[in-house]
Amino acid sequence: MPRKHFDVDIPSLSGKRALVTGASDGIGLGIAARLAGAGAEVVLPVRNRRKGEAAVARIRAEQPTAQLVLEELDLSSLASIHNLAEKLCATGVPINILINNAGVMTPPQRQVTVDGFELQFGTNHLGHFALTGRLIPLLRAGHARVTTQVSIAARRARINWADPNWERTYDGMRSYRQSKLACGLFGLELSRRSSVAGWGITSNIAHPGVAPTNLLAARPEVGRSEDTAQVRAIRRLSAWGLVVGSVESAKLPALMAATASEAEDGGFYGPQWPGNAGGPPGTQSLWKPLRSRDNASRLWALSERSTGITFG
Repeated sequence: MPRKHFDVDIPSLSGKRALVTGASDGIGLGIAARLAGAGAEVVLPVRNRRKGEAAVARIRAEQPTAQLVLEELDLSSLASIHNLAEKLCATGVPINILINNAGVMTPPQRQVTVDGFELQFGTNHLGHFALTGRLIPLLRAGHARVTTQVSIAARRARINWADPNWERTYDGMRSYRQSKLACGLFGLELSRRSSVAGWGITSNIAHPGVAPTNLLAARPEVGRSEDTAQVRAIRRLSAWGLVVGSVESAKLPALMAATASEAEDGGFYGPQWPGNAGGPPGTQSLWKPLRSRDNASRLWALSERSTGITFG
């Protein structure tokens, strides 16, 4: 069955600088390529330099004039985040678009970051919280739009306030759901705080639906030696054009949120088919776990304590 083709119109981004986390493969690579194709200078901060160089080569094979800057970043390390931010801030070049896209999903056994946080919460949320906070001077200078990727898994999530790092009991999927809910609450709270404080930053959130990315594939670095049954099923459904999206369609909600003139500060963007697992991108209502401003404020305070980073 031929797959329907969806796309978004991206305005000229000539003269703008964008930073995309997780751009060495999958959705992030597609996002970075589209931003570069629209004329932006794109910073690709990667943990694995070999994969980063391969990503740059892939983009330049299609777009020889693409402006790409490869940097090193391990989102599971506050020291690595600090080092990258210091390097970028030393250049003084404003950042106009920040897409917090990178993520890790469901290690079979509990793992921790170098700073002692549960790996998913520490990487997916705290890493992006810290990176955004460190880059605030450049984001303010660029009147930036910040788009943070959540996941359809956040629709059934809650924050484990009594044990956010899952030290007492560990459930990989519940922990993943928490980390992506935290990403969403952060993105929405950043919008509110910027508006009140006059930071000049707009912030919204997006989710890719369900697509056959590498998140659920074999990932030896997180202790998963083979592809999961879920990703094998997702690949089949995606190939048939049923229910779920593709890697190509999954990048579109974030691109819409980050570049469209009509994209709203504090808005939420995702696929539009029933169930929001696939389809063309568009706006959607906030899922119930994302609506609590009290939880967003409480999470912000927890994140500041955990990372030692305050905004403003």
